[in-house]
Order: sequence, then structure tokens, then C-alpha cells
Amino acid sequence: MTPADRAILERLWNEGNDELVLTPALIAENSDYARTTIREHMIELRNHGLIEYHDEDRAIYRLTQKGRSYLTGELEIDELET
Repeated sequence: MTPADRAILERLWNEGNDELVLTPALIAENSDYARTTIREHMIELRNHGLIEYHDEDRAIYRLTQKGRSYLTGELEIDELET
């Protein structure tokens, strides 16, 4: 888990507020990372089941239950590597 991965998950989680559904471009606009970096990391996060498409045609993503579990500490990082 890299700082960029964590930033993406936290942006989607939007702690204390309603969770967000966002594109890589919108996450990049609200972070210190380039859109290409965000997109690459989102592919890996999706491969690990931490995020999923909300709308695949428009490339809009949302957190999965697994992503929420990771952010709340219910899922350990070593459980993601498998």
C-alpha cells in the first residue's frame, strides 16, 4: 500500500461524510498526484478488490466493502497481498 493508494481510498471514503463516487481525473484534481498516477493505482486497487466501478462506461469508481474494511483497520495489509 503506497501513499497514493491510501490517498485514493480516503478520498472515496470521504470520512465523516457520504462516500464519493469519482473518476481518476477528479481524484487527481483533489490530490497532489497526476491523473496518470491515480489511474495506475486505481487499476491495482481494483485488482485487489478495494474499489470497483460505479459506472464502467464513464470510469467512475467507488469503494468496496473490502476497501472500507481496510480503512477502518478490520483488514490487514498482508491480507491484500494474497
